[in-house]
Amino acid sequence: MSSDDAITSALPRHRQLYAGGHWIEPQGGYRDTWNPATGASLGPCAEANAADVDAVVMQAQAGFETWRSVKPLERAAMMRRIAQVLRDNAGELALIDAANCGNPLKEMAGDALAAAAQVEYFAGLVTEIKGETLPMGDGVVNMTVREPLGVCARIVAYNHPLMFVAGKLAPVIAAGNTAVMKAPQQAPLSTYRLMELIEDILPPGVLNIVTGGTAAGQALVAHPLVQHVALIGSVETGRAIARAAADQLKKVSLELGGKNACIIFPDADIAAAIKGAVGGMNFSWCGQSCGSTSRLFVHESVYDRVIDGVLQQVRQFQPGLPTDPATSMGALVSKDQFDKVMRYIDVAHADGARLLYGGKRATDAALANGFFVEPTIFDGVTHDMRIAREEVFGPILSILKWSDTDEMLSHVNSVDYGLTCSIWTTSLANAHRTAARVEAGYIWVNNASRHFIGAPFGGYKRSGLGREESLEELLHYTQVKNINITLAP
Repeated sequence: MSSDDAITSALPRHRQLYAGGHWIEPQGGYRDTWNPATGASLGPCAEANAADVDAVVMQAQAGFETWRSVKPLERAAMMRRIAQVLRDNAGELALIDAANCGNPLKEMAGDALAAAAQVEYFAGLVTEIKGETLPMGDGVVNMTVREPLGVCARIVAYNHPLMFVAGKLAPVIAAGNTAVMKAPQQAPLSTYRLMELIEDILPPGVLNIVTGGTAAGQALVAHPLVQHVALIGSVETGRAIARAAADQLKKVSLELGGKNACIIFPDADIAAAIKGAVGGMNFSWCGQSCGSTSRLFVHESVYDRVIDGVLQQVRQFQPGLPTDPATSMGALVSKDQFDKVMRYIDVAHADGARLLYGGKRATDAALANGFFVEPTIFDGVTHDMRIAREEVFGPILSILKWSDTDEMLSHVNSVDYGLTCSIWTTSLANAHRTAARVEAGYIWVNNASRHFIGAPFGGYKRSGLGREESLEELLHYTQVKNINITLAP
């Protein structure tokens, strides 16, 4: 079977909205989705309007009345079945994502397994949604219980479509809520296919799928029955959601952008640091990751060694067709994102940064119809340049030289973001002191890019609100009730 035939065979049959256990026709109509590597249409997908969102939320509310009473271990058993479906169909789901969002096939297969692990993790925590008893004296019992919120909406990003939809639904339903998952408009196809695979596992209304653009997102945030809204996206979108949610005082979780630092001290294991600096940029998915360490701070005493090593390491990332298992670097998700990245490359040149590698559209004729940019390295970057301060969400690494620790940390902390940071040193004192002073929510020492299930992920400053991938996320989808009982004499 050819690659094109394999993609066609894997694509979902349903492209409608999903609510209350049924596929429903969208009143808002349909909009095409595309393969960003070839420019080929992958077919129409539902474009929900406000009326569609209202219908979906009403089904989710009806589902909540039943789901909230399902015993925790029964919820967990259903979630484990979902995890197994993800594992059993990882290859097919990965192929859909590779064709629809542009990330390499082998990386997307890892996403499916990571999502399965997250679903299982939260399934295992259902009995940890605990309350407390408070001493009140003889004749009185005081206790707290945690209850679900109701209908919860999650709006996810295009860089990991399947992993975000499948993994992020888990804490919502584990806590007894029902979920309305808004798949990314640019890459919704793996979400449809996942729903086809698991629709018989959960009761009607527990998991509901909306696809569409800004209008659908705004309607979800504004709907009075939606009790919680979570976003993985840009700072601008996060601000808009926070403002709209404030009118109804609904809970929000925001996992937003990053302009993350990778810091190399002179005492670091330089070979490991070089590998970590390049790996931390997530070039495989074209730097389209909020956690990418796109600012590399290198001590002057090891600067030349690091530059040479980075230039050697980055050569392993060559743009190619995402559906080819051998491809090490995929395509940007859309023309808009491609144009944005190319503008930042022009801005870097204008600001005086020195291009060391890449900086162009991929020249392979086989990639001519896609949105491919070479991995791009600039040095001579200063902290006041735009590529050192603004999130590109593309494959651009900026290298900054430093000599004074205090000044370097001031520059590290000078941006509006604070999501991740990677620190490379063999000194325990450097590790602890630097980690304490960096204004970021998720820090690696002698590591980069990896997430650890159970470790709370989230940012400082404009990088977001709340923590994910942990018990904190599960409890955020509950509310505390206090019950005071005076016993009969």
